[in-house]
Amino acid sequence: MSAAHDNSSHGAHDAHDAHGHHDETAASHSTFKGYATGFILSVILTAIPFWVVMGKMFDSSSTTGFVILALGAVQIVVHMIYFLHMDTKSEGGWNMLALIFTMVLVVITLSGSLWVMFHLNANMMPTAIHPMP
Repeated sequence: MSAAHDNSSHGAHDAHDAHGHHDETAASHSTFKGYATGFILSVILTAIPFWVVMGKMFDSSSTTGFVILALGAVQIVVHMIYFLHMDTKSEGGWNMLALIFTMVLVVITLSGSLWVMFHLNANMMPTAIHPMP
């Protein structure tokens, strides 16, 4: 009976591997240390922008904005690595390809929107002082 039990337990493990969920690298499933590192980095990357704004570290508000955006981008990378477990090897590279495609679309959309909003005022028809005939 123990032989039948052993076969069923291995059969469940083999079925798990049949779905393509085998462990290619040790970093694919994070440990407590990995989650703790990600959490600490996230807290630090959240606290720094508050400190920059509340302490008025920069005279220019645009410099402050760029620092906050840069720290936000770093925090996105931290979340993708430590919590979403994304790297160049996950899912055979398809996750990274999807991320790059998404980033290209976001950059196109944001830059196009900013371009339209920036030039909207210059390209608008001025209000007519005299009524049109």
